[in-house]
Amino acid sequence: MSEKPPIEARNAAKDALPASPPKMAAGNPAFQMMGLPNIRFKLPSRNWLIFLSVTGSFTGAVLYDRYHKRKAQRRWCNIVSHLAQEPFPTTGLPRRITIFLSAPPGDSLRAARDHFHEYVKPVLVAGAMDWDVIEGRREGDVRAGLAEKIRKRRRKEEGRTTTGTEEEKPGEDEDLVQAIRDSVGIKETDGIQGDLVLGRNTWKEYVRGLHEGWLGPLEPPLVASESTSPPADAPLSTEKQPPEDSASPSTDPLQSIDSATQDSDQEKAATETPKPEGEKEKEKEKEKEKEKPKEPVQKPPYNKTSEYPSARLPPSIPDTLQPSTVLPLPNILGFLNTPIRIYRFLNRRHLANDTGREVAALVIASHTQTWESHENLASSADPDSSPTIPDATQSGLSSADVVPGPRRWEQEGVQQEEEKDWHKIAWQDRAGDEERTWRDRIIIEPRIGERMRRFYLGDEDRERAERDDGVDPSAKSFWQGMKEMVGWEEDLSVKGWEHGLVGNESE
Repeated sequence: MSEKPPIEARNAAKDALPASPPKMAAGNPAFQMMGLPNIRFKLPSRNWLIFLSVTGSFTGAVLYDRYHKRKAQRRWCNIVSHLAQEPFPTTGLPRRITIFLSAPPGDSLRAARDHFHEYVKPVLVAGAMDWDVIEGRREGDVRAGLAEKIRKRRRKEEGRTTTGTEEEKPGEDEDLVQAIRDSVGIKETDGIQGDLVLGRNTWKEYVRGLHEGWLGPLEPPLVASESTSPPADAPLSTEKQPPEDSASPSTDPLQSIDSATQDSDQEKAATETPKPEGEKEKEKEKEKEKEKPKEPVQKPPYNKTSEYPSARLPPSIPDTLQPSTVLPLPNILGFLNTPIRIYRFLNRRHLANDTGREVAALVIASHTQTWESHENLASSADPDSSPTIPDATQSGLSSADVVPGPRRWEQEGVQQEEEKDWHKIAWQDRAGDEERTWRDRIIIEPRIGERMRRFYLGDEDRERAERDDGVDPSAKSFWQGMKEMVGWEEDLSVKGWEHGLVGNESE
């Protein structure tokens, strides 16, 4: 057996081998000397890549849509901004339009208000417009408000006064304000005013209110219970009434009523037991709740759709009614409709562009046209030349109100695609409702339909809108804002080292 070399020989052999190079410090040594952690750049894991790609894509889509939505709104605001710069007389009132809003079926009024503030109001403000608003929290409020407004106008022009309740009488405040304006010499703007209707459900009530106001009576029709005449099939009473005794002493009915009430009060005070303080407070709260103003009862329609042909036009009706503009109000509810709602949320720029174009046409008010009638198309042999109306069983109309055949007027199909998104509450039957404006089909009387007008944008304004890129000239980029904040404004006449110098160098 070979003998092992001694330990000294092995150590000497190790010392003779070349020394291995020292290990390099992991990371940047400069960062280590500064006390910073060792940051190594590497590709994220699979889960992080999925998360970042989904959130980044959605965020980019939202920012892209928001940018182009503001760009579209700025374009239409620039189209009407010249109207705000025109001089206006001090003895005149600005042009005032009427805006009709109502809560979508199954939703609150806030949805319509938010849509108005986001898409409609910026263009109106840019054109220096003034407006009145008729709102409806439930079905039929807009119809009742518009019909009452038309009836007040008819009473004023025909010189009639109301004989109904205080709610039907014209407001004293409005008359007082108008009298002050007349005494000072302030006049309203002559010419086109215009109406703006938001949503298909509001448009149905708007059309129904026009027909009720111009074709209906000025006074509410008598209800069957209020009529004094007895029914025809009621049996006549054969009993004779006892003759009045003229010699009997006359008694004052008021005095007898007062004495009876005093006796009853005394009896109650004697029999009542003192109640504890808790019950008294509850009774006071109940009395306060009773004293609170109740929601005003909605007035029923003064006429029916079947009475349109037999109604007479009032002498105060103008040859052409105020033009109107109908704007879309997309509103869909339900958890299962979430994909549709997300798609609409990411494509609001198209809605802003379409809405801005229609509102700009209303603000400029340079071009109006009549609504088209489909009578010629209805008499043609091709049944598919115009869309058909729904069946009576689907719309809830009686056989007298339904006109078979294709749609006769263009107003009947405005924003009709919104009905498929309505909540099912709009189609349900309710006890005691003889007429459902949202569910029923739109009925157009030819004498009213031919007087209706709508706004549209002229060719010149359309070309001017196409040339406008929607960029705000006063807007500045992020880097320009940073340079102004630091003081590095780009001025070629001033050298870089001369920034910050104030005054003349010769002084």
